Amino acid sequence: MAGGSKLSPFGHAIAGTGGAMFALTCTYPLDIIKTRMQVRSRTAANASDPNVYLSTTDAVQKILKTEGLPGLYAGLLSGLLGTASQNFAYFYWYTFIRTGYVNRQPAGVAISTIMELLIGAGAGALAQIFTIPVAVVTTRQQTMPLGERQDLMSTAKEIVDEEGWTGLWKGLKPSLVLVVNPAITYGMYSRIQEVVLKAFKRKDMTPGLVFLVGALAKILATVVTYPYIMAKVRLQWKPSKKDAETHKPYTGAIDVLQRVFEKEGLKGWYTGMQAQISKAVISQALLFMVKDQLEKYTIVLFALLARQKHNKVK
Repeated sequence: MAGGSKLSPFGHAIAGTGGAMFALTCTYPLDIIKTRMQVRSRTAANASDPNVYLSTTDAVQKILKTEGLPGLYAGLLSGLLGTASQNFAYFYWYTFIRTGYVNRQPAGVAISTIMELLIGAGAGALAQIFTIPVAVVTTRQQTMPLGERQDLMSTAKEIVDEEGWTGLWKGLKPSLVLVVNPAITYGMYSRIQEVVLKAFKRKDMTPGLVFLVGALAKILATVVTYPYIMAKVRLQWKPSKKDAETHKPYTGAIDVLQRVFEKEGLKGWYTGMQAQISKAVISQALLFMVKDQLEKYTIVLFALLARQKHNKVK
């Protein structure tokens, strides 16, 4: 994400989206597990419930037993659609805003960490506003019982019928707060990358270094923001018909955090974090690695297209 890239914002968006979709496909079972663990309270009374997972391993075993392998990929299509749209928007706006800011600075002046974070937050907010409906649909598909689960369009229609169009933007406020997550990730990635390149006296990152730096940056961001990640998912979740009678709807992220704390204590805020961190680390590292390679191919592709256009004009 460093300045001086030969790629346009559109090129960065294509590379970033491709990397994110590849990463999600590889880690989707972990995404299912952390989402389901986030919406189901774990107490002594329901510890034997097959829908309550005691660990990542326990979750995999129970899902395979009750739903088979497809259960680990419930909602994958909407997840990929959401990831594609969100990451395209994020990478486009991040690169567009950052490039514009850098071009207005005197030559040789490095961008500050604070500004790096602000740019990331602004790009993340813009991406969230336009793409959150797909995230709401994905959460519903991931958490509904097998017999109540519907396809992407039917799920979206059900949300609109029951809650109006605003139902598709449930969890927007915590989502906007969570823009600090990618801001921290990319801000830390840029700073750690600079340190690593200096330490190893290199001009370019190797795939291994990209993996390690991306993983470390994502771990830091995930630990800091996880309680709000859990709260956002619970706001977007719809209880099954079995649980709907006893569940009192949440009024906001603070209400989620208060009620979870009262019932489960502080550890309730971090339910499913092991799966989240595993998924976040692997997917973020894969994203950076694949994006890095796609950027190189995209530069070559754009150059070939430009040359072809030039030859036609001649």
